[in-house]
Amino acid sequence: MNSHLKIRTAQKEDAALVLSFIKKIADYEKMSDQVIATVETLEEFVFERNAAQVFLAEYNDEPAGFALFFENFSTFIGRTGTYLEDLFVDPDKRGLGIGKALFQAVAAEAERRGCQRMEWTCLDWNTPSIEFYRRMGAISMDEWTTYRLAGKAIKEAVQK
Repeated sequence: MNSHLKIRTAQKEDAALVLSFIKKIADYEKMSDQVIATVETLEEFVFERNAAQVFLAEYNDEPAGFALFFENFSTFIGRTGTYLEDLFVDPDKRGLGIGKALFQAVAAEAERRGCQRMEWTCLDWNTPSIEFYRRMGAISMDEWTTYRLAGKAIKEAVQK
């Protein structure tokens, strides 16, 4: 690994930094209006409830990117998998191997945990990321469609 690059596990005191990266990726994905996470919700759900884990990348001792992931479960395999929710590198630090190092850190953690799958979604227009994931050996799951209930829709589904 590059001697200027360090990947570390985020701690509770990093919640504000994690939130700043979440806001940056939301801006990049043109979804800033959808961010309702707060430092407090990240502290609770990520660092107290351990609902997810975060790796932070530092380049020359400066924050450079993050990866947020969590375990899921495959009924067909009967084992856990890893879901990569977000991977983001600051635009001025792209091309330095930071994204690859974050991706490999998540893959290594998945392997360490005995996970049999690693999955994520990528916006169709995000060609640089799609090309990166393909270079890493990923295949697209084009025959699957992601569905979502969010916020009020969850409550409404319970009442139907």
